[in-house]
Amino acid sequence: MSNQDVSGSAHWETVVTGIETTTDGGAGPGEGAVVLSVPEMDCPSCATKVRKSLESVDGVRGTGLQPTTGTATVRYDPARVGVSEIAAAIERAGYEVVDRSTRDTSGAAGIAPPSEVWTSPRAIKTWVGAVFLTAGLLLEFVLTGWNLAFLSTPSVSLTAADVAFLVAVLTSGLPVVRSGYYSARNRSLDIDLLMGTAIVAATAIGLFIEAATLAVLFSIAELLERFAMDRTRDSLRELMELAPDRATVVRDGREVTVPAGEVAVGETVIVRPGEKIPVDGVVTGGESAVDQSPITGESVPVDKEAGDDVYAGTLTEAGYLEIEARTEAAETTLSRIISLVGDAQAKKTEREQFVDRFAGYYTPVVVALALLTAAVPPVLIDGSVSVGVGGYTHVFAGEWRTWFVRGLTLLVIACPCAFVISTPVSVASGVTSAARNGVLIKGGNHLEAMGAVDAIAFDKTGTLTRGELAVTDVVPFGEATETDVLGLAGSLERRSEHPIADAVLDRAAGADVRYREVTGFESITGKGVSGRIDGRTYYAGKPGLFADPDLAVGEGRTDGGESALGTAPGVRGAEAEADAVVASLQREGKTVVLVGTDERLVGVLGIADEVRQEARRTVERLHDLGVSRVVMLTGDNEGTARAVADELGVDEYRAELLPDGKVEAVEALEAEYGAVAMVGDGINDAPALATATVGVAMGAAGTDTAIETADIALMGDEIEKLPYLYELSRTANGVIRQNVWASLGVKFLLAVGVPFGYVSVALAVLVGDMGMSLGVTGNAMRLSRMKP
Repeated sequence: MSNQDVSGSAHWETVVTGIETTTDGGAGPGEGAVVLSVPEMDCPSCATKVRKSLESVDGVRGTGLQPTTGTATVRYDPARVGVSEIAAAIERAGYEVVDRSTRDTSGAAGIAPPSEVWTSPRAIKTWVGAVFLTAGLLLEFVLTGWNLAFLSTPSVSLTAADVAFLVAVLTSGLPVVRSGYYSARNRSLDIDLLMGTAIVAATAIGLFIEAATLAVLFSIAELLERFAMDRTRDSLRELMELAPDRATVVRDGREVTVPAGEVAVGETVIVRPGEKIPVDGVVTGGESAVDQSPITGESVPVDKEAGDDVYAGTLTEAGYLEIEARTEAAETTLSRIISLVGDAQAKKTEREQFVDRFAGYYTPVVVALALLTAAVPPVLIDGSVSVGVGGYTHVFAGEWRTWFVRGLTLLVIACPCAFVISTPVSVASGVTSAARNGVLIKGGNHLEAMGAVDAIAFDKTGTLTRGELAVTDVVPFGEATETDVLGLAGSLERRSEHPIADAVLDRAAGADVRYREVTGFESITGKGVSGRIDGRTYYAGKPGLFADPDLAVGEGRTDGGESALGTAPGVRGAEAEADAVVASLQREGKTVVLVGTDERLVGVLGIADEVRQEARRTVERLHDLGVSRVVMLTGDNEGTARAVADELGVDEYRAELLPDGKVEAVEALEAEYGAVAMVGDGINDAPALATATVGVAMGAAGTDTAIETADIALMGDEIEKLPYLYELSRTANGVIRQNVWASLGVKFLLAVGVPFGYVSVALAVLVGDMGMSLGVTGNAMRLSRMKP
């Protein structure tokens, strides 16, 4: 929140060379946009001063100020104003624009560079002031014999201790007074103006101890707050540092190292063992396990080979990869995540908006009370007045210096800093923590809303299930084995292009079966396939295939029974057992495939969109965390929906829903439970995601549509991250409540104690300002330590 000296005009040219000017990032037709790094703009009141200064510049069309990142995004008319004038306006507000670009080579949104808080010029002045304050206190109260008089007149008396206090005021207090001057010039009633006024007033009337104490302690508080804010910014810096600055590409047959931002789409990038992948692309050569946890949050490295997608910022483990770049550096998944995380911190939650409105009334009211406290009691109280309450008596004296100090103390308490930053630091900590764990939250408002949901609706396919057909059951009959069943089915299905065939072949490959030669292959539309193996005709298909009178299967059926199987001799013998298996699988909502000849049934395959093993644990965990209703929405038939719902333990399911039916279901849940989260794949569930209080898309890494559509995106295809998201959001809401009410409560107690003389200037600074600011920041940082 402090301000550096405003440099002369020569500084502008230096600043401008380090600034990247763009025509995108929200700039409209005929507009330019620039992102500037303003590290010392680290609180809402700082941003207010900068905004007011920028708004006074002709040609500035819009501003986006983010204290949590220390950046200022400005849209402007290039025909009327230049970047140097914009930078000058920021420095007129008292905040230095650093001499560097705030966009990294990936083009992601910027963040202020880390600062050397404890060795900065402001820190040095503070330490010097602290030494002189300590010396003055020793001379005043301990080494009184050395406290010689330097100047003594009828109107002025200065001792050695007074001189020490004045030096402390000059070294530590001048930066505060300068900041207060900028606040006054920009008509901003903030802490800098309040503290600057208090220091000047106390010095002017000879309250040197109070002035020096206020100057030094407030400067220390500023340094501690800047350090705490820098720690908060570290979370986003960690994301930005994931992508390497350099890349090795093949050009003209040679390997050359270039800045990652210069890699063109289509170029081949070489990544050696232990190196980070610099771009999004597809593997064209080599093999390696890749640690994708920075993007997807997956804890186990994923094997990559030719044809697989890879993401910038991920790390190769032990292999060599050749990658064809598919996106420019500014459009990588990591760049979009960083940009969206930065934007998320700028979106105010409802609580933050309330806090801002409240602070707009709180500060003027307390300032007015401070003025009344300093001016009224000395006039009204002649001598002293005793006031008794409940057996307790307090004596109020009318000495004006006493009430003036109490008025100064209330000025310190009037600062709403801890109260105002309580929400944004919590949001910044929560959003960046989630991003590091593979959960992209696109706004503090969504973080807050997710923690308030009472019902969660899931799409079934691809969310609670894997979205791919798989063989879940293999039931052999007679002397056949599972390998026999899979071998025959796989041999037939190798010629088929049906999704069921892929499922059968995947299971057969896992069982290491031996395929047999098939002749006379035939696809029987809507029923299955057939072919000759070892001189006999085998069939694989639905139960109805074995009851079709037009086919050889079950030929000669005359009993008119209702069995799904035919009545050829070998088949008839397996009817009872097969009917029971088929009925059981169908009750579970699975597709049934029979394998056999016209005389012998070899076995049955159960095929389904496999339920994720972790989905049931996710539902249980959500219930444990306090979610009242977990609902499954699906377009599947009633039987399949019921079977999956029973397996997962959801509270309710709704089947045979079209996209608009899912929207109606979400609206009905909102009417009953209030806040509702919808979890889907972010593409065909887009209407329902948009309707819900919070839309959560799964498996969003590399999927532009999912990232843009949802309010929150689980970057990996890991549904088990949802309980972590819910718990993080609930914890964040709790932290925000704790911060807001604790800061208000402490301020109130201090304010009540001031008129009674129980609260000194030092205590007001240490507890009401520095202590609470550090307290709310430290409490918010707890969110960064939460893990899935």
